[in-house]
Amino acid sequence: MSIFDKVKVKAQELLGRAEQVYGESHGDAAATAAGEANQIEAEAEEAELERKDGHRDDDGLAGAR
Repeated sequence: MSIFDKVKVKAQELLGRAEQVYGESHGDAAATAAGEANQIEAEAEEAELERKDGHRDDDGLAGAR
């Protein structure tokens, strides 16, 4: 995953969070839902990019003593 892909996904996630907080603070259910949707979409894109790269979340030492 390139650095630009990481930045794009993180920006989308942060934008979604900001939109969600705005919606919650102003009682705007549509903005809250749209913000949550942006966050979920960003998480899915990040997972897809990591899957393409074969990235593992662990350190590879599962079960090692």
